[in-house]
Amino acid sequence: MMVESGTGSGLICVLDDDEGVRDSLEVLLRSANYNVRSFADPEEFLACDGADSAACLILDINLGGANGLDFQEALRENSTTVPVILISGFGDVPMTVRGMKAGAITFLTKPFDEDAMLTAIEEAVASNSARRREMAALTSVQDRYESLTPRERELFGLVTAGLMNKQIAGRLKISEITVKIHRGNMVRKMKADSVADLVRMAETLGIREAITRYNRRLGHQPG
Repeated sequence: MMVESGTGSGLICVLDDDEGVRDSLEVLLRSANYNVRSFADPEEFLACDGADSAACLILDINLGGANGLDFQEALRENSTTVPVILISGFGDVPMTVRGMKAGAITFLTKPFDEDAMLTAIEEAVASNSARRREMAALTSVQDRYESLTPRERELFGLVTAGLMNKQIAGRLKISEITVKIHRGNMVRKMKADSVADLVRMAETLGIREAITRYNRRLGHQPG
């Protein structure tokens, strides 16, 4: 068996109503240096304080009185974005397709190969880490954008839409010198090194395309 190190990778949760499967997965994951907690039903998982920040959820499709696929979709609808590895003692194509469409990393049929499970967990942990980095970056940009004054937000939108200082001054009916002052403050607060940086931030915030469409409706072309 290939054993990967999972030290510092976060919590791995196992949700399966079969105690034997839970025990065997705990042994496997701890031998690979992962932190692991197991649960017999969805209620136990949801009651766990650390569940919403888990790096991976190994989820059985058949949970006795509950359907794992329904639970996976419910998690997604409630914005719980933990990467999911689906497992089952049986499986078919529609079941697999449904789980993958809902965002599962993979689908493994019991008895699953231990190396395949560890590989899937490694992929899930990497996906979780990347998502958390993206969320942290988005939060940072959002915080900077929220620090802008209403006028600076106007400048942010117009600059990222491609307008030059003279065009912005004409649009806002203010002097070009005033534009430069507001623009300097905006750039400093956004911690941008270039217009390209500002454009990337606007795209991260999801506001640049809306600004561009607004400009087109008004008949303005970037200069």
